[in-house]
This record gives sequence, C-alpha cells and structure tokens, in this order.
Amino acid sequence: MQNVDVAIVGGGMVGLAIACGLQGSGLRVAVLEQKTVQPPAADAPYALRVSAINAASEKLLSHLGVWSSITAHRASCYHGMEVWEKDSFGHIRFDDRSMGHTHLGHIVENDVIHAALWQKAQQCQDVTLIAPAEVQQVAWGENEVFISLKDGTMMTARLVVGADGANSWLRDKADIPLTFWDYNHHALVATIRTTEPHQGVARQVFHGEGILAFLPLSDPHLCSIVWSLAPDDAARMQQADEAEFNQALTVAFDNRLGLCQVESERQVYPLTGRYARQFAAHRLALVGDAAHTIHPLAGQGVNLGFMDAAELINELRRLSLQGKDIGQHMYLRRFERSRKHSAALMLAGMQGFRELFAGHNPAKKLLRDIGLKMADTLPGVKPQLIRQAMGLNDLPDWLR
Repeated sequence: MQNVDVAIVGGGMVGLAIACGLQGSGLRVAVLEQKTVQPPAADAPYALRVSAINAASEKLLSHLGVWSSITAHRASCYHGMEVWEKDSFGHIRFDDRSMGHTHLGHIVENDVIHAALWQKAQQCQDVTLIAPAEVQQVAWGENEVFISLKDGTMMTARLVVGADGANSWLRDKADIPLTFWDYNHHALVATIRTTEPHQGVARQVFHGEGILAFLPLSDPHLCSIVWSLAPDDAARMQQADEAEFNQALTVAFDNRLGLCQVESERQVYPLTGRYARQFAAHRLALVGDAAHTIHPLAGQGVNLGFMDAAELINELRRLSLQGKDIGQHMYLRRFERSRKHSAALMLAGMQGFRELFAGHNPAKKLLRDIGLKMADTLPGVKPQLIRQAMGLNDLPDWLR
C-alpha cells in the first residue's frame, strides 16, 4: 500500500502543473496517468491542438521552470490581435507596443507544453509518476481517500485532485452535479499555409454561420485554425476536397492573408460548455476541464485551468505550512470560491459574446458593429480588454 499526501488523477497539462508546483512543499505527490508521455520529435509536423498561452499562464510556467524548454522547442509569440465581423465596419485591433507590453501571448502546441511538464515532474523528488495507470475504485474515508488501480495497486491519499478532463470519472464518482449545455457548434481544427505572412497577429472573424480564428505558428506562413461551425457545416468542411475547402476558408477569412491551403488532416470535435456545481468536496478538488469547459472562442480554456493550478498550489502550500489538514473541505473552500467566480465570469462572457455574434439579425448586427467600433476607439477600453485577454486580472497574488 502506497501512502501519499496528494494523488492527482490525470497527468495532463493542469495536473502536471500542480504536481510540479508542490515540489519542495513537504507534500508527497503521485500523478496517475492513463498513458505514458513521449516528447514530440523536433521535426514533427505541427500538432492540431494548440493553446493561446497568456501572460498569466506564462508566469506560472516560468515559475515551474518549464517555460524556457517550451519556447526552445516551438512556440510562436504573437504581438497583435485583430477581431472583425464579415461584411461590416465593426473591427478592433490591438498591438503590444501601444499597450506597453513586449508581447500579448504565445501560441503553443499542447503536446509541447505537456511534454515539458512531464519531463519536469520526472525530475521532482517529491513527485511519483505512475503511468499507465487506470483508477478502478475510489472510496472517501474520514481521514484519507482509498484508491485502487486496475493493476491491483492500492494507495491512500489525504487529498485527491480531479484533473481527468471534461468527462471526469472522478467527478462522476463523487456525485458532483454538472451544469452543461451544447453550443450547437463543432470546432474544425487544422494547420493552414497562407500566401502572405501572418506577422505574429492572432485574427478572428465572426460570420453569421460561425467563428473562425487564425492563430500564428512559428513558421511565418503557417497558422493553426479553429473554425466553429454548425455540426452539418463542420462535417461538410471536413469532408470537402482540398480545393473546395481552401476556397471556402479563404472566402470566410475575407482573403486577409491571401490564398489559404490546408496542410494537415482536419479534425472536428463537438463544443460543450460545462460547469461543476462544486469545485471541491471532502478530500477532493476539481481543476481544469474536470471543473469547467468553455467555448474555444478566445483560446482561454487552458489558461483558466492553469490559474486553477496556481490557486490550488498556493492553498495547499499554505495549509501544509500551517499544519492544517489539506483534505478538509472547509479549508478548500477558499480555492473553490476564487476559481468558481473566475470560471463563471469567463463562461458568462463567452456565452454572451457568442449569442451576440450569432445569426444575421440586422439590428443585432448593427449593435455588434457599433460595439466593436466603440471598443476600438474609446479611450481606456482597450487596455482593460488586453488585461483580461492576458489573464492579468485573474493572476493570484503570489505570482504577481
């Protein structure tokens, strides 16, 4: 029987960030992950799943000592953002220099972040990585959690952290209710080559049928796209031949970067919003997609998860230092309140934005265009929007 202080179920980006952040706290940590992680080859083509890492997440990853290895592998710094609505006068532009920043964020492949955190966790003396590992049973006792794995291994922990993704097995086992809604959209992701260079600008266009984002990769002519469409349209675009797809994409993107050519396979996945009614319970904390999933509209999903990690790291270190029981729900309430508030604000903001930009209603379209134009020109609005996008309003005090 193995005894640890913290058992993290799920060795994805958020789970590993927590494990690395607890190194040196005196807490013994185990990470249970279903598959072993292999670092991507240096010459591998770009992975389809990427994240827009904001300044807040960059601070956390730097603090964990992995940021330099992430940027050394492959990360694209972006210096500007542009949002507009098709066939209208509504648009807004941001650039880092005018706001007094060196950059607005980085577009990084999820695999690159994941591998860097896995490698770091392997070097942490207080962290044990158990992979492949599949949890078979979990039982919450008064003073500890009993965990049994499919290979027969038994383990006890004072706290179990659910970092096991959107369809969290652990959340289910703890009977934590989930509020969820279908966005009635599917996201199509692919890597695209453009005739004109992207110049380190992230771009997003709203058109009646969907939302299309072009995220700049380290090659000046390559972008990762996230195209949010009605399910039938997404399936049609996934199955269209290359010439038809390239033409439809170029038109949807207002020909901003010249002709677009798809360079990878096209993957499609459904978009669902989720919000757990509790982010903590007796000897349990939920983080990342296990606690909340949002529309990929602003690429903020993983940043929200990393701030869950930052908050939980700080709370557990504080409780451990004060000699308090890290698994008591009353002590975990501070983490829960803070993160539920942030997630609720983000979910409401994304939902409102999506509702506003859906459809062709002329009155709504005029309202959108005026709103974008005002946000672009009114003094004081842009700096606030930039702070929000960079995650600076959500940064825990210990990372400031």
